[in-house]
Amino acid sequence: MSTFKSTNTFLFFSKLFSDENLTKKASMNVLAATLDYGVRLITGFIVTPFLVSGLGDILYGVWRTLGNLTGYISAASGRPSQALKFTIASLQSSTDYEEKRRNFASALIVWVLFLPILSALGGVVIWFAPIWVKDLPLGLYGIVRAAAGLLVVDMIATALTALPPSILEGENLGYKRMGLSAMLVVVGAGSAILALRLGTGLVGVSVAELSTTLLTGLFFLWVLRSYVPWFGLSRPSKQMVRNFFGLSGWFLVWRLVTQLMTASDLIILGMFASAPLVTVYSLTKYAPETLINIVAIVAFGSSPGLGGIIGSGDLKKAARVRGEIMLLTWLITVIVGSTILLWNQSFIRLWVGPERYAGSTQNFLILVMIVQFVLIRNDANIIDLTLDLSHKVLLGLLSAIFSVVTAVVLVGTFKAGIMGLIVGLIAGRSILSVAYPFLIGRSFGVSLSSQLKAALRPVLITLFLFSLAAGLEGFLSGISFQASWIGLILGVAITMAGVSLLAFFLGLSRDQQVRIAQRIRLVISTGAR
Repeated sequence: MSTFKSTNTFLFFSKLFSDENLTKKASMNVLAATLDYGVRLITGFIVTPFLVSGLGDILYGVWRTLGNLTGYISAASGRPSQALKFTIASLQSSTDYEEKRRNFASALIVWVLFLPILSALGGVVIWFAPIWVKDLPLGLYGIVRAAAGLLVVDMIATALTALPPSILEGENLGYKRMGLSAMLVVVGAGSAILALRLGTGLVGVSVAELSTTLLTGLFFLWVLRSYVPWFGLSRPSKQMVRNFFGLSGWFLVWRLVTQLMTASDLIILGMFASAPLVTVYSLTKYAPETLINIVAIVAFGSSPGLGGIIGSGDLKKAARVRGEIMLLTWLITVIVGSTILLWNQSFIRLWVGPERYAGSTQNFLILVMIVQFVLIRNDANIIDLTLDLSHKVLLGLLSAIFSVVTAVVLVGTFKAGIMGLIVGLIAGRSILSVAYPFLIGRSFGVSLSSQLKAALRPVLITLFLFSLAAGLEGFLSGISFQASWIGLILGVAITMAGVSLLAFFLGLSRDQQVRIAQRIRLVISTGAR
C-alpha cells in the first residue's frame, strides 16, 4: 500500500511539473518567474531600508537616478537579446538547428557592432551624471562618477549576458533555471548589504551589482548548454546579419521608448525637482510597481507559446489566448491594485517611515499610471510576437516624447512636483492605450469596438473597487491594528481574498469564469495531454 501511494505521489508531481503542452510549459515558465520575482521582492524589501539608511536620502535618490540613466543608454546595445528571443520563438518547432545557431551568431555580431556606440554614450553619462542631478554637493561628484562608471560596465555586461536566457525563453524552456536563479538574487542582495556594512557606500553597491550580473551570466550559460542541444555558433550570411540588425534596430528604438515610459519619471524629478523628492516618489511607487512585474510574469511566461501559435497562422486561437491573457491581467490588476490603494500608506509607515509617503492622491494616480502601463506593455509584447514592429515602435516613440515633454513642463515650469509628473505621463501614454489594441485587432481580425465592448464591464468594476479602496484608506490609517506588521499582513490577506471574490464574480461573465477555471484546471491536472 505504501509503495502504491508513493508511486501515485511521484506520478502526480512528475505530471504536474512536466512540459507536455503549451499550457503546462507556460505555467512552468510562470512558476519559475514567480519564484524569481518572489525572492527578488523579498530581498528588495529587506535591502531597501539598508540602502536608504546607508546611503541617505540624497545618495539613494542618486542611486535610483543612475540606474535609470544607464537604463536609457542600454537601448544603444541594439537589443539583440530581444530580437533573438522572438526569432527563436517563431522557430520553436523547427529542427533546423543550423539556422538557430546562425541566429545566435547574428545576435553576437549585432552586440559587437553596437558596442562602440554604447561605450561612447556610457562615457557621456559618467561625466555628466553628477551635473544632471539637481543641487548635488560638489564633494560627491567623484563618488557619483565612479558609481556611474561601474553601472555603465554593468549595463554593457547585461546586454551580453542577456543572450543565453533569451534562447531559453524563445525555446519555451525558461523554467529550466528554476530555483538556482533565485539563489543568485539572494547572493546579489547579500553583496549589496555587505558593501554597505563595509562602509563602501555607493561605489561598493555598484560593485556588488556588477558582480551579480557576471555571475548570473555564467549561470545561464551553464543552463543553456545543459538543456538546449543545438546551442552553438554557425557562420551567418551577410543578409541574415543585415536582417537581424534591422530587427534589432526596431527593438533598440523600442527599448528607448520603454525607458522613456518607465525610467523618465525619476530622471525628470532628479533634474527638475530634487533628489529627496525622487526618494519619496520611488518609495511610494515601490509597492505599486510590483503590479508591473507580477503581470509580466504571467504575460511573458505565456508569450513563447503564443508566438508558436501566431507562427502557425492560427490567428483565431491566438486571439482567444490573447483574450485569456488580458483577463488574467485584469484579475491580477484589480486584486493587487485595490490592496495597494488600501494599505500602501501603512506599508510605507512601517517600512521606511511616514515622512516618505507621497500622499493619498499621489498614491492613487501612481497606481492608475502603472495600470495603464501594464495594459500597454501586454499588447506591446503580443505585437512583438508578430515581428511587425514598425507601427508599434513609431507610435510608442510619439507617445513617449509627448509624455516626457508634458511632464517636464509641469514639473519644471509649473513646479507641480509628483502630481505634474504623473499627469504628464498618463496623458502621453493615452495614445498607446487606443493605438495598440487597434493594431492587434487588425492583426487578429478583432475590431476595436468589440474589444471596447468586452472591456466595459471590467473597467466599471475596476473603477468601483479602486474608488472604494481609496476612500477607505484614510479611515484605516487611524486604526491601531494596522500599526504592526502582523496587523498589516492580516489586513492585506483579508483584502485580497475579498477583492478576488468580488472581481471574479462581478467583473467576469459566466463564460469567462468557466474559461479561466478550465485553464487553471488544465495547469494543475495530472492527466493533461
